[in-house]
Amino acid sequence: MSVRDEIESALRAAFAPAELRVEDVSEDHRGHAGWREGGETHFDVRIRAEAFAPMSRIARHRAVHGALGADLVARIHALSLDISG
Repeated sequence: MSVRDEIESALRAAFAPAELRVEDVSEDHRGHAGWREGGETHFDVRIRAEAFAPMSRIARHRAVHGALGADLVARIHALSLDISG
């Protein structure tokens, strides 16, 4: 399973989002720190879920990182999050 698919699967399972887009933007960062041949290093995530409604911005980010887990987060160099409830 690709890292992109792992991210999507984990977020769907944790939050049952109304909207979820996970985009591998690694190629846009070719030659930058953290970039690896084959991509799967830089991701943009847009997620909309009711679970986020009562949370602060920091709590939302912590919840996403918690849902992804330390092992998956460690394999990602950059994760841009657009989160709302």
